[in-house]
Amino acid sequence: MLEEIFTLSFLTVFLAAAVRLAIPLLYGGLGELIAERAGILNIGMEGVMLSGAFFSFAGAWYFHNIAIGLLCGMLGGLVVSLVHGVLTIHLAKDQSVSGLALNMLMLGVTSFLYKLMSEGQDYQQVETMPEIPIPGLSQIPVIGEVFFQRDLLTYLLYILVILCVLFFRFTNCGLNLIAVGEYPRAAESAGVPVHRYQWVAMMFNGVLGGIGGAYLVLVQLGVFTENMISGRGYIALAAVILGRYTPFGVFGSALLFGVANALQIRLQTIGVTISPYLLAMLPYVVTLLAMMGAAGKNTQPESMGTPYIRGVR
Repeated sequence: MLEEIFTLSFLTVFLAAAVRLAIPLLYGGLGELIAERAGILNIGMEGVMLSGAFFSFAGAWYFHNIAIGLLCGMLGGLVVSLVHGVLTIHLAKDQSVSGLALNMLMLGVTSFLYKLMSEGQDYQQVETMPEIPIPGLSQIPVIGEVFFQRDLLTYLLYILVILCVLFFRFTNCGLNLIAVGEYPRAAESAGVPVHRYQWVAMMFNGVLGGIGGAYLVLVQLGVFTENMISGRGYIALAAVILGRYTPFGVFGSALLFGVANALQIRLQTIGVTISPYLLAMLPYVVTLLAMMGAAGKNTQPESMGTPYIRGVR
């Protein structure tokens, strides 16, 4: 068994699985990063991703088109985030309560709609996106298959991570967004429209979270199941905290959780004599340990989670 683990083929397959499992977390994490940088905590990322998963499946199923399914998933995630925006930006309600309520709401809504959709049909599956190897890069040993023999949404994510870094470091809009999350009153006095930036941030939060949920359906599985996000939205939140609120940090954190998840799957596959229930706990144990390791290194935006009301001190 140990001989099977310490082989190049095992390492390649293991790392490829880790990247594949990390992609939904990365999309959710980037969406949450943008929202939190604008001062909005969206614990409802679980509901955003679940909405994206269901509506991407419904769109792909009814229209027999992956692109339409992806668009429906993006719109599904967007609607949930905009509802959160109405409650937290427009009505200035508690952000944590709003997020948790949306998680429970979307769990019920998607389960109900899926039962209506699948009534009388035993099994429904949609086409998934093909892998598109990048010439040259995909031939690099180990790294090529892991990072450059992937699907279109994975390549899009690589670009988005780089664009986020450039946006936050080198653009006025990015600096304004950071100011909104840190000191909204000072930003407003400097002429920055705080609520407008927060609304735009919530739009990106919904679209990216929706793509994260759609990835599970349109790339990994081809099917929808009730509560298929299974805590990934919460792990995306943890990835933002562990990643110190930076795009590359979120990327690394999500890969760490992907590695933990892939490890428990591979160990079960090769028949390691450990209870599968204990192995299934591994990604969440790693999440808790990583969060404990980040204790005392608080870098969250100063005003995150606090509704901004114009004219109120």
